[in-house]
Amino acid sequence: MRFRTRIAGLGMASALAASAAVVSVGASPATAAACTAGTDSDFNGDGIRDMAIADPQATVGGYTAAGLVRVILGGGKGVSEISQALPQISANPEAGDQFGYAIAAYDANQDGCSDLVVSAPYEDVTTADGAQADAGSVYIVHGTTSGIGAGSPITSYTQAGLDGSTTTEAGDLFGFSLAAGSTANKPFLVIGVPGEAVGSAAQAGCIHYIQGTAKSTVNQDDPGIPGAVEANDRFGYALAAQSKFFVVGSPGEAIGTETFAGAVTVFNHTLTDGRPTALSNIDENHSALTSGTAEKDDRFGTSLALVPYRPSGAASETDALVAIGTPNENVGSVADAGAVTVVHVKPTGALAEVNLIDRLSPNVEGEPVVGDFFGQRVQISNTAPGEVGSAANVRLAVSVPNQEVGAAENAGAVHVLPGMGAPGDGDRILTRGAGLPDAAEARDFAGLGLWSTSAELYVGVPYSKTDGLQKGVVYALPWSVATGGTGTVRTLKPGADGIPDEGKAFGSAIR
Repeated sequence: MRFRTRIAGLGMASALAASAAVVSVGASPATAAACTAGTDSDFNGDGIRDMAIADPQATVGGYTAAGLVRVILGGGKGVSEISQALPQISANPEAGDQFGYAIAAYDANQDGCSDLVVSAPYEDVTTADGAQADAGSVYIVHGTTSGIGAGSPITSYTQAGLDGSTTTEAGDLFGFSLAAGSTANKPFLVIGVPGEAVGSAAQAGCIHYIQGTAKSTVNQDDPGIPGAVEANDRFGYALAAQSKFFVVGSPGEAIGTETFAGAVTVFNHTLTDGRPTALSNIDENHSALTSGTAEKDDRFGTSLALVPYRPSGAASETDALVAIGTPNENVGSVADAGAVTVVHVKPTGALAEVNLIDRLSPNVEGEPVVGDFFGQRVQISNTAPGEVGSAANVRLAVSVPNQEVGAAENAGAVHVLPGMGAPGDGDRILTRGAGLPDAAEARDFAGLGLWSTSAELYVGVPYSKTDGLQKGVVYALPWSVATGGTGTVRTLKPGADGIPDEGKAFGSAIR
């Protein structure tokens, strides 16, 4: 798309003007007197968790794959639609923009209402040098007491609009990945730009980091950043963050002569010369990893998830656990079967392997199959936040999008395992018809949307079909259900509970 007005800078305060009522579909949203902080993804600040579900393939205004995001307010308070058709967004929907490809939630302006970050990495941006295809754009949509959507203040960024020292260029994919949260009572946002060329190195990649009013741009040639800029590293392809650390995936990183072997860089939020501090870099040849070897085309770091971790003997969650997906890992002689590595990150950045898990791990259900891509998406959660992490409360969810279910090819699955201890101790494979509602169909690719909190696991099946039409669906499972116990699974899909009956890949991203 072409931006029709000037892109805003970083001044969040200017976006806090009073807003009109939010236009919603379904039940009318109730307006609170003030936002109440403390609940994750609470866009109207009423203390009830809301859900943002992206459909980057949706048609908007007749434009295929322009993309949109549906926000479902908790407590039955309405469903809002966010797209580039909103008048506050300084751009128009166009075919292939894929607005909603990545989403994140945090309280950017610290008013107590969560704000939604939405990217359109395939946005074409016009600069003085002409149209830059797939340059990308990012939007911060502010929550209000009346909800989020048509009346929300919205801040729009291109890469050069965010950081004037950079250049908006074709193929940058600004916003391909996002992560956000709060550290030391300051909001932070990380934006991945894996297509960024650094010098002559095409697709070397970079990240943009915002903490409060401070902002910086980081690539692997910057002082203190491990590794070196190389073509096809794709630094920033995947991101995950929490209050003490964030991690950056570079699945194209060459390790020795092994191209596209992949690596992950661990940062904390302490600013050094204006940039976040890099603590360590990990690949499959790292001395902390006792299992696995970096090999060509493994793509270690394709997916990432991060959770605070309280070790035994510690008074609080001083550490973190990071789950790293390597979906192209060959398992034995089985190509692209996939694996996941769980790593303990200590406050100093020191690392220790917790587990390397694949479907040849002892007692793990299933078996490795060519092209299943175990680890294409990962989530790791502690179901007892603040408690010492253990096999009883740390849960790992791994998508296996190409898994065959009965005769349904590429139906997909989500494999739920202990995040610590023996991975085969009570693991469970969820498929549609076995742990998830509905029947598995070919090319559903279940699990391509995946998110979790301490209470629930969210499974997106963005290519689910209803009455022969591809629209998508999301299942919200209490962890008790995901691990084989009792509870109620909620189903969210187009055409139900106030959600408009239209979509193409509803559930591609979830928050």
